[in-house]
Amino acid sequence: MLVASRARSPRAAASPSLQFQVRSAANAPQRLPVADGPRLLVIQHCPVTPIGTVGEFLAARGARLETRFPHDGDALPGSAAGFDGLVVLGGPQHAGDDDGHPAFPAIMRLIRQFHRAAKPIYGICLGAQLIARAFGEKVYPFGAMEVGFLPAQFTTEAAYDPLLAGLGGAQQVMQLHEDTFDLPRGAVRLMSNETCANQAFRLGRSTYGFQCHIEVTERDAFNFPRDCWASMERHYGETAELVERAVIAGICRHFAEGLAFCEQVTGRWLDLVEARRVAGRASRRRAA
Repeated sequence: MLVASRARSPRAAASPSLQFQVRSAANAPQRLPVADGPRLLVIQHCPVTPIGTVGEFLAARGARLETRFPHDGDALPGSAAGFDGLVVLGGPQHAGDDDGHPAFPAIMRLIRQFHRAAKPIYGICLGAQLIARAFGEKVYPFGAMEVGFLPAQFTTEAAYDPLLAGLGGAQQVMQLHEDTFDLPRGAVRLMSNETCANQAFRLGRSTYGFQCHIEVTERDAFNFPRDCWASMERHYGETAELVERAVIAGICRHFAEGLAFCEQVTGRWLDLVEARRVAGRASRRRAA
């Protein structure tokens, strides 16, 4: 379990490398959510892990985002009715800790309901782990920590996937996690690396889990090591600050690439949401 906090300012703030400028999702063409845009439920677990660039790209295409904080007492809907898709974000919690986070069973029920309704799901880090748990698999520490931009390879199956087809053989992705998971039965592995085999997967036609923080903004990426400094020190001891500097250097090199990947994947996921809406409306008209 990672312990997240923003009480301490990141050392990166004093680094000249922070002057490195890249295109931000905020600079993408913006469009206000429209009354008939896709209605997406967003489950946020922690204040320092918001929907970030994923949310910016979704909103730019007119999606309506409704964010709930179930660990802070926000009520979750009883079903998938009224929503077109589900985004389950990351957080510092251990996905198996139902005692410490009693909202987890309700979140997993909701994941199963969206999946049964064939409404697309976008799970990020903890969100991907909760999808695995929702379908009967285990989440557990892998004995180390992935932090910073690290490579992940696309599997053969990714070449035929609606979200990842044509995106190349590998991708630098932002990581911050200590846990991994087993793939649900019937799931297709889409991305992998030597540290954690299950970096991305698809279950069914449109339920996706990404272990990486595909949504992270540049500012939040620089903050990540200090957000979880206790874990950094536990894993890296006296070398934690050296690891932090390497993370910062990696962000400067790879953030623009990661942002482009997020835009492509998120746009294609929203295409699935919109296709599902069109099919649902056609089905209702035929039944009328």
